[in-house]
Amino acid sequence: MSLSPWVAVDADTVPSKRARELRDAWEDFVDDRLQGDDEDPGTPDVRGPIAASWRRSREAGVDPSGRLPAMSVLELTGARAMWDDHPLQSASPLIEQCLAETLLDADNLLVISDADGMLLSIKGDTLLRNRAADDMNFVEGALWSESSAGTNAIGTAMAAAHAVQVFAAEHFTEPVQRWTCSAAPVMDPDTGQMLGVIDLTGDFSVVNPLSLAVVVATARAVEELLRGQLHEQDDRLRTRYAELLGPASAGAALVTGTGRILLDPGRRWTRVALKTIPAGGGVVALAHGIEAIAEPIAEDDVYVVRRNSPASRPARPRLEMRVLGDEPPEVRLDGAVLHLRPRHVEMLTILALHRGHLNADVMCAELYGDDGHPASVRVEMSRLRRLLPGTLESEGYGLTGPVGSDVRRVRALLDRGAVRDAAEAYPGPLLPGSVAPCIERARDELEGWMRQAVITCEDADALWAWVRSSSGTSDLLAWQRLLAALDYTDPRRSLAVARTRALRQEFGL
Repeated sequence: MSLSPWVAVDADTVPSKRARELRDAWEDFVDDRLQGDDEDPGTPDVRGPIAASWRRSREAGVDPSGRLPAMSVLELTGARAMWDDHPLQSASPLIEQCLAETLLDADNLLVISDADGMLLSIKGDTLLRNRAADDMNFVEGALWSESSAGTNAIGTAMAAAHAVQVFAAEHFTEPVQRWTCSAAPVMDPDTGQMLGVIDLTGDFSVVNPLSLAVVVATARAVEELLRGQLHEQDDRLRTRYAELLGPASAGAALVTGTGRILLDPGRRWTRVALKTIPAGGGVVALAHGIEAIAEPIAEDDVYVVRRNSPASRPARPRLEMRVLGDEPPEVRLDGAVLHLRPRHVEMLTILALHRGHLNADVMCAELYGDDGHPASVRVEMSRLRRLLPGTLESEGYGLTGPVGSDVRRVRALLDRGAVRDAAEAYPGPLLPGSVAPCIERARDELEGWMRQAVITCEDADALWAWVRSSSGTSDLLAWQRLLAALDYTDPRRSLAVARTRALRQEFGL
């Protein structure tokens, strides 16, 4: 074995001999022959991270025979769509450049997963890809977390938050034991949370102790690239919103949703004090009982933060919108409920969804499609300005005051990776009765984002919130995932069993 517990072999290891030793240890473990020794679940030469992963895999109920392969949670087209929108997609040229030589020389597959272990991108030799797909459902859209696939480099790197190499029978399920893989997590330079995993996977005969070092170096290079992109994004945000911190800003600061300070003219704020801004804005608790107010800006997760005192509060009225779910939408202006026509609610929602300012032609297209006329939009906007004084531009098509909405909160929570909180805040689709093109697009986008996040997160409470929403109540895959995630003593399990059975019958499965 290697001197490092995270590397499977050293330069002197004979792969076939080591594979036989590991197979003996694995058989001992799955047959419970050494179960009485808590310090040694297999044999003395099983690495600590692998032994810990074997225990986690068994506790998760993974079948070591591999009769149930890693679950596919998305079809190929869906997984590729997720990859196109993933933060690591922009780094794919760098990843391929760093790993090109290893990929070609060692006959490996280059794999990238999201932070939940769902495979987003697989590159490499076609025959090798086909073999991996046939042997172990190693395909885009499959979930390779430990609880879905047992011990493997991607899932174990996620569980341990550490780069790791897994070789031969160190894999928990038997069909995967003909393979070796090296994986390293990539962390978000802003939040410190995991963005995904970079992995090299090949036949167990090509195992090399240097593979892990190359993958780790690639992950660090990607993090440095993302750090540079973050600085460029900050510069753009400062330029775009600096005017909001003029002389009348009363010591306010421009802050990201993660508490990163972009602009602080008065030098009164620190990230430690701000921590994380509430999704969608609101009250921020500071030290010594002091409070601040975070006012959201457009659709960026960026806020103007100021002390919560009468002298520092902006004079502009605050608009608050609840437009998710089957309940009638609600719009409040400075806390007072407004009774608006559905068309006006749609127009306000479109204004809130757009990052910039609209004009009559764009609003007409977003509201009516090809069937509308800009003149009717102008009339409706004139009425809306009278109903919401101080919140809309007098001539243009833009919101001037602070705006909060349940859509913004859910999107911000998903963007931060707070899937459970997002699911609990999501009662159902955006304005489900609306046929406005802009709202239909936003509805489908948010619904798809929410479902994918919940299905892959392996959080029973997030799954429970989703299946109890109007969107998830008939989602068979979500109920099945919930059933697998719930402990047998959980009182929700009986409902999950009944609902799963009913949906299978309904769908003829």
